[in-house]
Amino acid sequence: MHSSKHSLLSKDDSLLVIIDMQERLVPVISEKQMVLENIAKLIKFSYIIGIPVVLTEQQKLGPTLPEINKELIGVQPITKIEFDCFGSNVFREQISRLNRNTLIIAGIEAHICVAQTAVHAVSQYTVHVVSDAISSRSPHNREVALQRMQQCGVTITSTEMVMYELLGKAGTNSFREVLKLVK
Repeated sequence: MHSSKHSLLSKDDSLLVIIDMQERLVPVISEKQMVLENIAKLIKFSYIIGIPVVLTEQQKLGPTLPEINKELIGVQPITKIEFDCFGSNVFREQISRLNRNTLIIAGIEAHICVAQTAVHAVSQYTVHVVSDAISSRSPHNREVALQRMQQCGVTITSTEMVMYELLGKAGTNSFREVLKLVK
């Protein structure tokens, strides 16, 4: 069942996609510290509530940064040459196998791989791009990417919006664990 593009996130129907957080690319990214911290939070959060994580790496840009890799448990990176992750057969097959209708996307670069993947995906999936967990080398390209994705039907969200939407309520063990992430 395809979820409504205007409904709240559901942990049973969502997966987290982390795009190209690699050693040769991250150092030149605008607001890289914010992006790194928020992606690390999203990964930790995904494990707390039990949503799958998919990781991509652009060929020849080095491995995923240790700050991100140390948070990942049993996630093998999908190496690609395409900017649009859906151009990779391995990516498409993994997304299909996970059988989730909502993609929560974070990573770099906002105006290249993130935007192309999100715009492609919106025809088949509900797509949420986490605005404070994406960036580009230039702030202008990031802003243009956010506008373009939104015009194409992508939901623009933030790290805390994603976490609290998926939690749904306070007073649970998951909520208490998440409080440690956001403080």
